[in-house]
Amino acid sequence: MLLEKKNAVIYGAGGAVGGAVARAFAREGARVFLTGRTQAPLDIVAHDIAQSGGVAETAQVDAFDQQAVERHLADVIQRAGSIDVSFNAISIPYQQGEFLTEMTLEQFTPPITEVMRTQFITTTAAARHMIQQRAGVILAITATPARQPIPQSGNFGVSCAAIENLCLQLAAELGPHGIRVICMRSAGSPEVLQEVFAALGAELGISGEAFEARMADQTLLKRMPRLAEVGNAAALMASDYASAMTGTVANVTCGGTLD
Repeated sequence: MLLEKKNAVIYGAGGAVGGAVARAFAREGARVFLTGRTQAPLDIVAHDIAQSGGVAETAQVDAFDQQAVERHLADVIQRAGSIDVSFNAISIPYQQGEFLTEMTLEQFTPPITEVMRTQFITTTAAARHMIQQRAGVILAITATPARQPIPQSGNFGVSCAAIENLCLQLAAELGPHGIRVICMRSAGSPEVLQEVFAALGAELGISGEAFEARMADQTLLKRMPRLAEVGNAAALMASDYASAMTGTVANVTCGGTLD
């Protein structure tokens, strides 16, 4: 198994992406620590993992609260001995569907501030522990607009680009300590984007299904990445099979963006 004897902390583990990555990590042998603001979604993911023979523990942690994150990581270290992987999949309510010139500053700014807050808190907190271990992997996830500007994606693409640049700087600073930092870029998984597709499609006068088909047609594989594929990519990036990879973006867009 790719992640046997690894301890992985996942923020936003009750969400679609966080849950998919948690399940993939557990399947590959990791002991996963699932965190989120709400307990019920975490319990569902933990139950699925346990039913499949994996090991998962849950904790209500506000990933926007630096002290809460630090306390939880200290507890993980005390009980498990190390933090080998950290992944932040916190969902942010971005403002999409309007041109930037039609957005107010109050609409544009807060999601960017919030995503940078949680990413900075969780990545640097994990890094401080990993520096002591001289090993570890920090993962993040963004989407196509980080690289390929899409009209009316609002503050979403700007936020994604900021996350990717944060990962690059962290990789440069943490590399000498044996810590790898990788960002995954997805084109978005259809299982969780139906409402977004419907909203963006409405702006263009088409159905959500037609908008999804348009997005899929822009990829080389003519489809969107499934959640399970995102989870599999995360497991690979966190494993020693990717031990020479850091300071890069793992392209999981089905060819929606080209590197």
